[in-house]
Amino acid sequence: MENQRLLLYVSLALVIYLIWMAWEQDYGPAPTPSSQIASQKLPQANKARPRTSDVPEAPAAARRHEPPPGARPTASTQRIHVVTDVLNVDIDTRGGDIRRAALPTYPAEADAPKTPFVLLHDNAKLGVYIAQSGLIHDATTEGNTEDLAPSHHAVYTARQKEYSLRKGQDELHVPLTWRSPTGMIVKKVFTFRRGKFLVDVMHRVVNRSHQAWSGRQYRQLRHGPIIQGKSSTHSPQTYTGAAYYDGKYEKIPFEDMQSEPLDRVIRGGWVAMLQHYFVSAWVPGPDERDFYYTNVVHEGGRPEYIIGLSSMGLKVAPGETGAFHAQLYVGPTLQDRLGNIAKGLDLVVDYGILTVLAKPLFWALSKIHDIVGNWGWAIVILTMLIKLAFYKLSETSYKSMAKMRTVQPRMAGLRERYGDDRQKMNQALMDLYKKEKINPLGGCLPIVVQIPVFISLYWMLLESVELRQADFIFWIHDLSSRDPYFILPLLMGVSMFVQQRLNPTPPDPIQAKVMMALPLVFTIFFAFFPSGLVLYWLVNNLLSIAQQWAITRRMEANPKAA
Repeated sequence: MENQRLLLYVSLALVIYLIWMAWEQDYGPAPTPSSQIASQKLPQANKARPRTSDVPEAPAAARRHEPPPGARPTASTQRIHVVTDVLNVDIDTRGGDIRRAALPTYPAEADAPKTPFVLLHDNAKLGVYIAQSGLIHDATTEGNTEDLAPSHHAVYTARQKEYSLRKGQDELHVPLTWRSPTGMIVKKVFTFRRGKFLVDVMHRVVNRSHQAWSGRQYRQLRHGPIIQGKSSTHSPQTYTGAAYYDGKYEKIPFEDMQSEPLDRVIRGGWVAMLQHYFVSAWVPGPDERDFYYTNVVHEGGRPEYIIGLSSMGLKVAPGETGAFHAQLYVGPTLQDRLGNIAKGLDLVVDYGILTVLAKPLFWALSKIHDIVGNWGWAIVILTMLIKLAFYKLSETSYKSMAKMRTVQPRMAGLRERYGDDRQKMNQALMDLYKKEKINPLGGCLPIVVQIPVFISLYWMLLESVELRQADFIFWIHDLSSRDPYFILPLLMGVSMFVQQRLNPTPPDPIQAKVMMALPLVFTIFFAFFPSGLVLYWLVNNLLSIAQQWAITRRMEANPKAA
């Protein structure tokens, strides 16, 4: 039975090792680049109807009228710059695409607070990432549908080049106008609001022609291949790719868009592009039925991945007006805000299989932060609360270990008496445990309980944007990344060594050496974990040392104390 504690520590080391292997897999050799995947031979079943255009298909009757990809308008365009308190956006008059979106309240680096993080961009070196929307006409006659509805290739006109949300102003409207030779007018209006990362996008169709107009709105996100490097904004530790919601959260890796394209009608839901801490998402009305799709096109020899949704048709009679509405979220993965925007949108903060535990932990952590105003101290207080919740369980465990220390001389005597007769020795040990009311597995429970808490905290610290660049004290300026000087891991290793000295010493010299090496092994593991996680483990160890020391002293003074 004395081997149980060794097995427990080895099991915990294995868990940490598996997490480490997952980390190494993310940082290891890069997978096959997306551009290579796209150039590979496609399955025969997907060759029947290749999609060559970046504009979604109209109903079957109109597909043959869609202009080829190279036959787009060549009129000159301009950029419209929009500034709010939380967004810094560039809108292209060609299609009204959002070609750039920076977040001034979220610095790109902790040591450069005035340089905003850029989420959307058309920088080919980083892999293009833009938001597009437009209209497609349900044409049933010969002719160019580009003259009937403005796709994201159409050119709009704008009243001005600069828009800014002024002090005291809560709402900012940015209108664009498109006119066709047939008398159709489309006003595309972006509405920005103070403190909001959510943008309203409306297409108002004014039919001044002599024929009824019938068409639909599409909204899509377009992302180039993932390019890792010093200038990359993508974390190799977390998921970067597309996702959608149809009652449950579904991911679509870029490489799957070729072999398994999305092609279905969904009521409500949303489509999104995800990366570490940030997300862009097109959100339709909760009762709106849309056609959800994915597509892969090539620009400049590179693949670009598209996920989008197209609305049901809208008819506008001559002299009448119709409108399409949508919302675009461009910002951080703030769970409280995302959940209020659309059902299931908060699931983009993916805590993995232990979400059921990680979400309550984050809720508690955020409430503590509301009081203390510092995420590091919030982790310390949360650790104390977790320790308090399992206080009685830990007390029982430490009493069991203290009793084990008091009977160690008698256990050594039994080993000398029975020598190599393992069966008799084990039976004698069991009788001794029963007589002294010792549970040899009692010391296992606190550590077993901590394993799921540890893993949940790991994913919570890795995924929660609230902890991104969160300052603590002294040299710790980002609780979501490793300690730059490895001080916390070293302190954690020392605390683990001290705690180990309070435990019964294994009688086997080899086991004793292995146990002595574990603090060093764990220190190496923890050196690359988020400093907030190491802080949790350090505080937990310190609290455990204090509790175990007090109980051990009491038990040694009075061995019969319960």
